[in-house]
Amino acid sequence: MTDVSNGILHTLFHSDQGGHEQVVLCQDRRTGLRAVIALHSTALGPGLGGTRFYPYASEEAAVADALNLARGMSYKNAMAGLGHGGGKAVIIGDPQRDKTEELLLAYGRFVASLGGRYVTACDVGTYVADMDVVARECRWTTGRSPENGGAGDSSILTAFGVYQGMRASAEHLWGDPSLAGRRVGIAGVGKVGHHLVGHLLAEGAEVVVTDVRDDAVRRVLDLHPEVRAVEDTEALIRVEGLDVYAPCALGGALDDASVPALTASVVCGAANNQLAHPGVEKDLADRGILYAPDYVVNAGGVIQVADELHGFDFERCRAKAAGIYDTTLAIFARAKSDGIPPAAAADRIAEQRMHEGALARGW
Repeated sequence: MTDVSNGILHTLFHSDQGGHEQVVLCQDRRTGLRAVIALHSTALGPGLGGTRFYPYASEEAAVADALNLARGMSYKNAMAGLGHGGGKAVIIGDPQRDKTEELLLAYGRFVASLGGRYVTACDVGTYVADMDVVARECRWTTGRSPENGGAGDSSILTAFGVYQGMRASAEHLWGDPSLAGRRVGIAGVGKVGHHLVGHLLAEGAEVVVTDVRDDAVRRVLDLHPEVRAVEDTEALIRVEGLDVYAPCALGGALDDASVPALTASVVCGAANNQLAHPGVEKDLADRGILYAPDYVVNAGGVIQVADELHGFDFERCRAKAAGIYDTTLAIFARAKSDGIPPAAAADRIAEQRMHEGALARGW
């Protein structure tokens, strides 16, 4: 246990993946709440990021995930041009079994105790109805229902932004943003993935899907019989003639095993932290696979929930999310000019924006 904990502390204070401003461990024994809130950077404003409810194998795994996700939100919010830094929270447990109204209210009190340094929203395992509950204890809550003054489901604009990232990838690689006739494989057709299917079919793309949940696949096939389903992600990444691979489930989809097996020319999906470890971005580039950085193309949702804080307007948000197309193209151009992979180019731009934000605050 000591060695693992020391590893987490080393990550927090010493590694390139650390540098977080604050990590809060939350426990409410009455409700069973165990949560971690991580703030990576507030250089550009209050940390903004969702709450993940997930049955982690250990508390250490939960802390590590919160650190990684919060760091990713700093970069995502910077690239999206938002006045927010990066934060993320995880609740340890099975949302199907452990989630209760009392637990969510207890969690809301912990978020409120940060006094606005962290603004929360939905993520894996949490939904609009959950944010309505959290908001009863915490005014720094977004992703609420329209009936409660919120913007509703942020996955709609997340999918739209990923679609724009795909169009930019097609423009850069093939000289035409159209995805008509392209074969796109989507791993994960839950909250975001099933909306992405609709965008692609409307443009005339051929779509292949997989998901660990049979009911998620069945929902897509019932709505869109022309979609093809395969058994699992291992089968999906090997589909012959695949043009685009879209990881839309949990992170770490691109690793030492999957990258050599990929048949696609483009990777562009909604999942956070798709690169399993540093160096994978170079492996993709070495294989000639164009990678659209995940935190850039999946920013549509955070654009929506950030707007909710200022009086939500869907069309304003959609227009901003459409800008993901130009942002993605700019990253590809920077990568080419600097001779680096797109993921590294996006990091450079985001880090410069955070540095400028810190200077403006006199830090």
